[in-house]
Amino acid sequence: GFKNSNPDDYRVVIFEIANKYHFYHSLALLGAAHCRKPAVAGALLVAGMGMFCGPLYYQALTGDPGMSKAAPYGGMAMIAGWLAILL
Repeated sequence: GFKNSNPDDYRVVIFEIANKYHFYHSLALLGAAHCRKPAVAGALLVAGMGMFCGPLYYQALTGDPGMSKAAPYGGMAMIAGWLAILL
């Protein structure tokens, strides 16, 4: 992981990561409306953003890493959302 002596720098990096993934997957939601099964792709992307970006935002704002165990599941849901768009 990210090792730094200043915990505030770590929180800024986490916030930027969450913000970047949130932005890109919000744009992917626009494309999800034009795929074969938009409800499936959209639901997977929204759930993935909530489970991935939400805990990262929470950790960045509060400093509590308690919810970060949900982030890998959110990442898998976002990948599944991209696959649903492609298929």
